[in-house]
Amino acid sequence: MMRVLRLLAVVPLLLAAAAALAAPETTLAAAIPKTSAEMSPILRTVVLVTLLGLVPTLLIAMTSFTRIVITLSFLRHALGMPETPPNAVLVTLAMILTLFTMAPVTERARADGLQPWLDGKVTLEAAAPRALAPFKAFMLDHAREEDLEAMRELAHAPEPKAVADTPMTVLLPAFMLSELRAAFIAGFMIFLPFLLIDLVVATLLMALGMMMVPPVTISLPLKLLLFVMIDGWGLVVRAIASSYAGA
Repeated sequence: MMRVLRLLAVVPLLLAAAAALAAPETTLAAAIPKTSAEMSPILRTVVLVTLLGLVPTLLIAMTSFTRIVITLSFLRHALGMPETPPNAVLVTLAMILTLFTMAPVTERARADGLQPWLDGKVTLEAAAPRALAPFKAFMLDHAREEDLEAMRELAHAPEPKAVADTPMTVLLPAFMLSELRAAFIAGFMIFLPFLLIDLVVATLLMALGMMMVPPVTISLPLKLLLFVMIDGWGLVVRAIASSYAGA
């Protein structure tokens, strides 16, 4: 629960940082309070509740959630059970794994940006880039150079002097494309052993002349047995966590 609250608490600073990229500095300075002390508790509550509506977008665009939930969906289809586990269970598991994999990033954002602003030591203009920096570094670590180059061409953006200077308008779509590619590669690797079981079962049924028996009737229990025997859920969770190790 504390990790969830920390992740949500960083959201206002991330949005302020994104606004700073698009708005002139003078306009932004006049629009938002300098420190948390200048923002009344009621106004702070209204802002936080309003920004909660953007949390799903930030969760998908700036974290490991996309890769995790797609990988788990591939696993469900590879087993031959498109509705089991239910969507609610799958999304909840993906969110929990996202909290674990993003914990170092959110902790750095809290320590570098959120906490100094709450303590009144820095202004919001200074705290927002500090809170955004760990997320930007995380996305740069997992975004392919080919995707970054493609997005720069589509946005007609000049090549930055350093990779760290990549604008968010280029980094966000490039990161999502890289995560989708990684999720599809993981899905392909997950499908292979289950596809082999389906082929073997279908071949045996054909050889026995049992063409009227649906292969899934026999292959599904075998796939479930194999998945349980090798501790499939544990292997998948460990593989997902290790893919973000050191992020």
